[in-house]
Amino acid sequence: MKKTSVLKKVLRYSAPYLPYFVLALICAVISVSLTLYIPVLVGRAIDNIIAQGNVNFGNIAEIIIYILIAIGGVALFQWAMNYCTNAISYKTVRDLRRDVFKKFNTTPLSYIDSHPHGDLISRVVNDVDAVGDGLIQMITQLFSGVVTIVGTLIFMLSIDVKIALLVVFITPLSLFVAAFIGKLTGKRFRQQQELQGEISGYVEEYVGNQQIVKAFSYEERSFENFEKYNDRLYTVGLKAQIAGALANPCTRFVNGLVYASVGIFGALTAVSGGITVGGLSCFLTYANQYTKPFNEVTGVLTQLQTAVAAAKRVFQVLEEPAETPDKEPAKGDNAIDKTQDNPQKGIVEFKNVCFSYSQNKPLIEDFSLKVRSGEHIAIVGPTGCGKTTLINLLMRFYDVTGGEILVDGTDIRNIPRNDLRSRFGMVLQDSWLFEGTIKENLLYGNENATDEQVVAAAKHAYAHSFIMRMEKGYDTVITRDGSNLSQGQKQLLCIARAMLSNPSMLILDEATSSIDLLTEQRVQKAFAKMMQGRTSFVVAHRLSTIKESDLILVMNKGNIVEQGTHEELLEKKGFYYDLYNSQFA
Repeated sequence: MKKTSVLKKVLRYSAPYLPYFVLALICAVISVSLTLYIPVLVGRAIDNIIAQGNVNFGNIAEIIIYILIAIGGVALFQWAMNYCTNAISYKTVRDLRRDVFKKFNTTPLSYIDSHPHGDLISRVVNDVDAVGDGLIQMITQLFSGVVTIVGTLIFMLSIDVKIALLVVFITPLSLFVAAFIGKLTGKRFRQQQELQGEISGYVEEYVGNQQIVKAFSYEERSFENFEKYNDRLYTVGLKAQIAGALANPCTRFVNGLVYASVGIFGALTAVSGGITVGGLSCFLTYANQYTKPFNEVTGVLTQLQTAVAAAKRVFQVLEEPAETPDKEPAKGDNAIDKTQDNPQKGIVEFKNVCFSYSQNKPLIEDFSLKVRSGEHIAIVGPTGCGKTTLINLLMRFYDVTGGEILVDGTDIRNIPRNDLRSRFGMVLQDSWLFEGTIKENLLYGNENATDEQVVAAAKHAYAHSFIMRMEKGYDTVITRDGSNLSQGQKQLLCIARAMLSNPSMLILDEATSSIDLLTEQRVQKAFAKMMQGRTSFVVAHRLSTIKESDLILVMNKGNIVEQGTHEELLEKKGFYYDLYNSQFA
């Protein structure tokens, strides 16, 4: 991705705020014009100091008043220009961050799973901020710089053409120096942003799992690994900053040559009577003003390089292919009416399904199964055999690479994802609750539920009693990390949330793994009641919880190796028999 294309993409995000651009440009023109007029006034004041004892104080006093007014105008219009440029930047950053976050909801789950979450967080926070900072600098330098260069050039040509041409010919050398250094440092700034993403991912992983780190006394080793990331970032960052910092001194050296040349050549011209002393003073000021934009651009070159590198990472996310678009169902098909129980039949059929996370490692091959409405299906097998993958395919978190999955006779790829997923109530082993009240978390499954339905669902999930023991009951706020709830309480709330959604089908993936045995027995009874008439898929490791299932699928290496009821599978004395006895031997 070239720098020019990245800048064009960023500017497209700024395009809606064109009025701010125009206003900033007008303010820049007025501010720079007043700035350039001040040296003229100073030159006139100097020319009014004719000789010792021959000073026109009246004219000088009047000129000083004009200078003060001009300085006030410069300050006012510079503030207005900065306000406009900041508005452009912050509004652009707001839109950019919003679109990146929105993109996370439309990218395939495989993209999220294949990237460190800390790195993705860094892109939506740190990288977008870096783009905003670079945008402010770019716009500010662009507006004030262009106007300053054009304005000073006009003023210099009006005073003395020869000296003006001398300045014009020497000054561009600083641009060549800055461009050369920028080309050398670009790669280092890209590495710096990438390493910041990596270190964010590492910190997010270890901060979020401090219990495990401490339990295994991994503190020293985790710190040593962090030091490796930190040292790499330090080395790359230091090289990038040092290389970037060379630009400004180099260009200032060139500009020093310009100033010295103007001083010498101008003095000779003044001696020969070609220019007044006040005019020479004015010209020297303009020489500085003319070279100032070049200095400022090279001075923020480091920040601009960082912004470009960050923008590339942001647009990598935005340009990631989205999920396969949903197909519109025919009218009347796949409609959901949650006011009725079991609005769909819940017939599920897997036909010659194939799937793999990577092309070189097939996981599920030629898998077929037909589940009748209301059946209770248990899925068991060793770790990595494909149990959860089967659920991911059923929910369309991933799409099959071969074959098809039918729900009520319709290929799920022809059913809108929201429609399909709202048919399932899902409780996972990892309990996820967001920051908000308990009631808000329960309503996540069905926002239109009444207070009576919320309480009823909580009672069915055996969560009502502990909720009422809390200070504010259902209005108790769950903290962001959920530290005010135990793991078991979180899972009970997730179960209540699924019950409240009144789905036609259920998916329970180790849904009672964090609950004590007594509560588990009660919740299993609630599940049994809830699963009546509903097609249910239960992923279980504790085989004692799935004895009453209508059908048990025994998976190994992505294939069903056995299927039948609990008693039938024990009689076969095969793979399930060995699994069962390994738990109860």
